[in-house]
Amino acid sequence: MTDATDRPILWTPSPERAQASRLAQYQRWLKDNRGLDFADYQDMWEWSVSDLEGFWTSIIEFCNLPVAGWTEVLPERKMPGADWFPGATTNMAAQILRHAQDKPDATALVLQSETFGREEMTWAQLRDRVGSVQAALRAMGVERGDRVVAVLPNTQDALVAFLATIGLGAVWSLCAPDMGHTAIIDRFRQIDPKVLIAQDGYVHAGRQIDRREVMEGIAAELPGLTHKVMVPVLGDGAGWTLWSDLISAPQSPRIEMVDFSHPIWIVYSSGTTGNPKPIVHGHGGVLLEGSKQALHQDIGAEDRFCWMTSSGWIMWNSQWNAMAQGAMVAMFDGAANHPDMYEVWRMVAHERLTYFGAGAAFFMACQKAGIRPGAELDLSALVSLGSTGSPLSQEGYDWIYSEVKQDLWLAPISGGTDLAGAFVLGNPMMPVRAGEMQCRALGNAVRAFDEAGTELIGEVGELVCTEPLPSMPLFFWGDEDGSRLHESYFDTYPGIWRHGDWIEITPEGGSVIYGRSDATINRRGLRLGSSEIYRAVEGLDEVMDSLVIDLEFLGRDSFMVLFVVPAEGVAFDEALTEKIRLSIRNAVSARFLPDEIVQIADVPRTLSGKKLEVPVKKLLLGGDPEKVVNRDSMANPDSFDAFLRYAETRAELAG
Repeated sequence: MTDATDRPILWTPSPERAQASRLAQYQRWLKDNRGLDFADYQDMWEWSVSDLEGFWTSIIEFCNLPVAGWTEVLPERKMPGADWFPGATTNMAAQILRHAQDKPDATALVLQSETFGREEMTWAQLRDRVGSVQAALRAMGVERGDRVVAVLPNTQDALVAFLATIGLGAVWSLCAPDMGHTAIIDRFRQIDPKVLIAQDGYVHAGRQIDRREVMEGIAAELPGLTHKVMVPVLGDGAGWTLWSDLISAPQSPRIEMVDFSHPIWIVYSSGTTGNPKPIVHGHGGVLLEGSKQALHQDIGAEDRFCWMTSSGWIMWNSQWNAMAQGAMVAMFDGAANHPDMYEVWRMVAHERLTYFGAGAAFFMACQKAGIRPGAELDLSALVSLGSTGSPLSQEGYDWIYSEVKQDLWLAPISGGTDLAGAFVLGNPMMPVRAGEMQCRALGNAVRAFDEAGTELIGEVGELVCTEPLPSMPLFFWGDEDGSRLHESYFDTYPGIWRHGDWIEITPEGGSVIYGRSDATINRRGLRLGSSEIYRAVEGLDEVMDSLVIDLEFLGRDSFMVLFVVPAEGVAFDEALTEKIRLSIRNAVSARFLPDEIVQIADVPRTLSGKKLEVPVKKLLLGGDPEKVVNRDSMANPDSFDAFLRYAETRAELAG
């Protein structure tokens, strides 16, 4: 744990910006319309997690959401199984497409793609294309509750297909085209889709990737398919219905209002350690959580928003929270480092983006590359920056304020695919401290618990949520008795959500995430989150990346291995290992010095950029290499070979 004095204030909003924020507008609305006057944000948060009914109805009213007809808000506070707004109807597509009526000729979407170049779409064009695809899906026999799945990159075609699907009341599910075919089949086969929409290839880092054979193989493994649609890039789409046929008849869509808890999409756990969990969220929960999160992100109709994401990451879904507020969304489809690490920043500058977000790994890669976006590009329009996926180190904060922009609101968030939302995030009315997320999200009863279930303040504990959230999973597809859902979140603290992260809640209400709690380092009774080791090691210019694994054995002390990727041109020698040890000793503690430091070429990561600490740990503890990780669910599957070789040379450790 880092002392709060080591987390200096890096940015403070001007009074004008703070009071103009949407969160400040919401607070004033509560005072004027509900008679609620809060002393500070912490006071407002306490209200939001105690009066759940009052809070969530205020979000519907303040954001003017299309939710109507409920008889109660939450008949029973329980987890799992909370039944939110019974009797209410809504549709996320209705909220997004309503802006086509307000500003039909304004730009709704910009795509910057290696495959397709740059494209724009107005709100009216988006509406009419959604209507065309919706009519085609109806003609294919797609009805409420049917599953429509897609293997598409982060493009406008994916958005159009998504809105057309959910507007019908059908259920959407998406995989990225760079996923392995086994990983895609493992996901889609569980949910028995009726329609598959795919793209037969794409360009990445200047190289053409042919996926025609893979897409044919995926379609052959889905016996319930009645139609398959192709976006042709490399071929003619023979044997498939062409996407161009689906968008050939522009027309207004007909949005079906559905029950508040009607499934909107199925997303998946990483699937790196077992069969991926098909997580089902509801229209109403996604709409309310996303609208609340937009307040915290200070996103309004005038914003130009981009979150750099793969279509296989939950952040693809969360882009549409911004579009639901009427913001223009820019989509990036390509390699972030091609032709160099400035490529994405050039888009930020060219599109005059006001809000840009990305995974923490992207910002750290920019830092390691030594680029200076603020000095080289015009980022005058950029006022807000987001980060997630893994903890952003204090050095990452420092780089952003020194090399991107000094007057910038940096607001990292932490949440998950599991709840399609964030637990802790930003507040545009508060100062930014290095390495710290500003606040707990309104309506999210986030706390840090010790092993006995006692709340901790100023100490590291398990991240838990003690009250229901509308966006928590409705169920896992195929989990008939709910046992898999219960085991995933509720078996540690009965009736309380355990997320699996280490968190510290500061006395002021801020928070720091310390990594996965199932990858804890335990050195002779002292526990530490892996993020503190990474900060000490990756803060060195000579280290590009790292992975720390603590191997604990019954009756033995732990054996901690640190795997490092040296920076380009840096020799892995005794001088480097000693420098690494000194950095850990000074920044963390001599108690957490690694027993061994090993050079690797690449840190294994999920498709969303998270380090695969747990699978590597299982492997080194003697796990079956074929079972501890699903390589098709990895961003860099070949990176796992180095750990197989290491496990073979250290086989006696697991004996």
